[in-house]
Amino acid sequence: MDRTGGSGGGSDRRQPEESKPLLGEMSAPEGNKMGAAPCRRALLHCNGMRYKLLQEGDIQVCVIRHPRTFLSKILTSKFLRRWEPHHLTLADNSVASATPTGYMENSISYSAIEDVQLLSWENAPKYCLQLTIPGGTVLLQAANSYLRDQWFHSLQWKKKIYKYKKVLSNPSRWEVVLKEIRTLVDMALTSPLQDDSIHQAPLEIVSKLLSENNNLTTQDHESIIVAIAPLLENNHPPPDLCEFFCKHCRERPRSMVVIEVFTPVVQRILKHNMDFGKCPRLRLFTQEYILSLNELNAGMEVVKKFIHSMHGPTGQCPHPRVLPNLVAVCLAAIYSCYEEFINSRDNSPSLKEIRNGCQQQCDRKPNLPLRLLHTSPDLVSQEATLTESRLKPVIVTSNEIHVEVERNNTANQKMTAGVGNDSEPNLIDCLMVSPTCSTISIELSPQADRILGCYVEILKMLSDYDDWRPALASLLQPIPFPKEALAHEKFTKELKYVIQRFAEDPRQEVHSCLLSVRAGKDGWFQLYSPGGVACDDDGELFASMVHILMGSCYKTKKFLLSLAENKLGPCMLLALRGNQTMVEILCLMLEYNIIDNNDTQLQIISTLESTDVGKRMYEQLCERQRELKELQRKGGPTRLTLPSKSTDADLARLLSSGSFGNLENLSLAFTNVTSACAEHLIKLPSLKQLNLWSTQFGDAGLRLLSEHLTMLQVLNLCETPVTDAGLLALSSMKSLCSLNMNSTKLSADTYEDLKAKLPNLKEVDVRYTEAW
Repeated sequence: MDRTGGSGGGSDRRQPEESKPLLGEMSAPEGNKMGAAPCRRALLHCNGMRYKLLQEGDIQVCVIRHPRTFLSKILTSKFLRRWEPHHLTLADNSVASATPTGYMENSISYSAIEDVQLLSWENAPKYCLQLTIPGGTVLLQAANSYLRDQWFHSLQWKKKIYKYKKVLSNPSRWEVVLKEIRTLVDMALTSPLQDDSIHQAPLEIVSKLLSENNNLTTQDHESIIVAIAPLLENNHPPPDLCEFFCKHCRERPRSMVVIEVFTPVVQRILKHNMDFGKCPRLRLFTQEYILSLNELNAGMEVVKKFIHSMHGPTGQCPHPRVLPNLVAVCLAAIYSCYEEFINSRDNSPSLKEIRNGCQQQCDRKPNLPLRLLHTSPDLVSQEATLTESRLKPVIVTSNEIHVEVERNNTANQKMTAGVGNDSEPNLIDCLMVSPTCSTISIELSPQADRILGCYVEILKMLSDYDDWRPALASLLQPIPFPKEALAHEKFTKELKYVIQRFAEDPRQEVHSCLLSVRAGKDGWFQLYSPGGVACDDDGELFASMVHILMGSCYKTKKFLLSLAENKLGPCMLLALRGNQTMVEILCLMLEYNIIDNNDTQLQIISTLESTDVGKRMYEQLCERQRELKELQRKGGPTRLTLPSKSTDADLARLLSSGSFGNLENLSLAFTNVTSACAEHLIKLPSLKQLNLWSTQFGDAGLRLLSEHLTMLQVLNLCETPVTDAGLLALSSMKSLCSLNMNSTKLSADTYEDLKAKLPNLKEVDVRYTEAW
């Protein structure tokens, strides 16, 4: 809209650009008519431009007061008008200057701004805004048209948000409030401003409105949710709004709003949320949403479809945050089921106090004397090692609690109760001595039971996806469940499916998570093995776990030694019943001289000879031992070099064709052997020098060599694919005096560690490595 003034003799002929004044004189108190120079009020139309919401910035300011006298008219003329530079801040309530002087001595409240308009003059490079206020006009001049438009949209947005905050802070009629909310949402959706706060500000206004008005009807709930739904497509709901959504899910789980509106919101949360710790109500809302899906007629089928929609139709989920977020929701929900039992132990003595007998009476509520027994005695160990096993009661006494724990000496499961033992008990010990877990039958309420069933089923679903299983196993490796859950038979029975899926997966990154995350901590392997608190079978799952672990890099003396110390009884019993994996375990224990006690060795031999498969494998073991002794007796060459491109099979045939008991120097350089040949190399008792230059020998082979060839003196690993994981195992080979790690993936830290642990090492080649 063009506005013309009266100066220039009323001529309609346009003035040249350089002679046009910026603004004419104000001719009316209303301040809407501009004087002298022809100017045009720009019309706002969508031109596709996007702007960031301004919070502050530098701009030129000029204030024109409405003339009421002849003198004031002269003072406001274009000849006496001046511009002041200011750094303006767009606060929540007003426009203020960083230097409150001159025109901007006082801030301008948004409620005082009657109108905000764009101004432009033909053929004049001036980019201005007009703010109409009572008694005058404030002009803002930007450096260019884009900056002017940015200030314009930012001021309009701040002014309207301020207005809606005022209007919705005191609602009178809800139909009017709903209309205002819809208008507010439309304004946010159509705004050319592109900023996170554009959609968050309306959500926060609605969130505050709902938190202050708890007497809304269900229909009002759904109307408001539907009204703000478009804003939730690309934004997380604020905490108060999450609580409102949770309430709706609990009260009306079968509402169509849950499916139609909440589903995309929860999907976005699971795909994009980085940390539920910063906004736990997002997690709670997701938890309540999934429970509401479970309340539908189809129940878990609907939940299963939702989980599948989050994973996607392909074999690889494209959203890496979905699984961690789902697991976090499941863990929180499962914890909430046992929260009553967890809180009930707040005034009970701690585990350390029970074990050390240092409970303070004044700080504790009186407890009845309790007699605790191990929930599942190790009957397997009693049956298999009857001649050596003896049950001894250990009495742990405090002022009010008497705890009796049965232990098995053969399995070396000792519980110390001496004063001064500051070490924290492991998980199984906690379950054995905790009154809350061991003596009180855990019976959940119907609601908690439904929650538990739903989220354990979700964990089962997650374990069925091949691409999710490695990450899921890693997340569950440090056991994240409370002791009360692990003492609850229903929970461990349902969770057994997930552990079975881990035990069936051939990938090492999955089944290795069955073991504890570090020494002194119990893992799923311990909990679900015979005698463990979660074991409810005759050792089938235990045998499956041992089988998969023995098939990977855990086929080492260390793993066999741990089985011999802690699970020898179950291994012997399962071997007695014909389990081939356990028969193989017992044979390896004999072959690697794991068992020192002669009586135990004889008992293992008797166990092996009691079944056909055991007898056959024991005979094969004896044959190998005879061949080894014959090999050592006959001697053979002291040096041997395999032709290039030889394979593992070629090496096996060669070593089985003659006597190599005296072999001291073996060169496999430039052959195609891999870590699999380590099984044959460890049977060379006199080997002192081994050359593996430019082979495919890897970390698994190095770990096996380090346990058996402790007398090796010279080792060449140049240009092999070994890494720090395998090289660290060499620290047990104290006889090494020459080591070539040229062109390997050796790190500087590992190199320093090896130098410190190998005192006889004199020649080392680390060229073309990180340690070089």
